[in-house]
Order: sequence, then structure tokens, then C-alpha cells
Amino acid sequence: MNQEPTQSRTHHLLPRFALGRLVATPGAMEVLREHPSLTHSMLTRHAYGDWGELCDEDKEVNEQAVQQGARILSMYTELETKFYVITSADRTETCIMLPSEY
Repeated sequence: MNQEPTQSRTHHLLPRFALGRLVATPGAMEVLREHPSLTHSMLTRHAYGDWGELCDEDKEVNEQAVQQGARILSMYTELETKFYVITSADRTETCIMLPSEY
């Protein structure tokens, strides 16, 4: 019996898109200064396609955005603080911000 493997979301070995210049808003910087490892963690998750706490519909929008060159947004909660990580459509910049700074 020859069974085809079921398709599932795979873990990528390489980042799925370029992050460009990395920036953060003042509110995000206030938290990240105290916990610098969060910056690396969130940026890595974002670049490898872990969109965090988005609904399934928004995750699918991100999947299409990776292929079509549109803006990509991820959302993570760390230390009881919600963060957005947004990469521009042209992939020249990625910004970490608090939702209140959006």
C-alpha cells in the first residue's frame, strides 16, 4: 500500500522572508530593554512563519502575503504584554510595537 504523506504545516529551516531594518516603538523598547531575549525570540518566530496568536483567517492572510509580497503581521503575548511584529510589504523594515502604538 503506497500512502501519500498528509500535508501539514512544516517547520522551515530558513527564514521565509527578509526582515529588513529592525525598529521598535518607544513602548515596545521600554519592555524589550529589560528583556532583550524577547526581541530575538519574536523576530525568529515571525521570520519562520509562526504568526503567534492570530486567528486562522489572519494566519492565512500572512501565508498569502509571504508569497505575494504584502505586509506581514504577527502577534505575541510575552510577560503579559501583547506585541505586534510587522514587516513591510517591500521587506525593507520590521517593527515591534505595542497594539496601542499601532
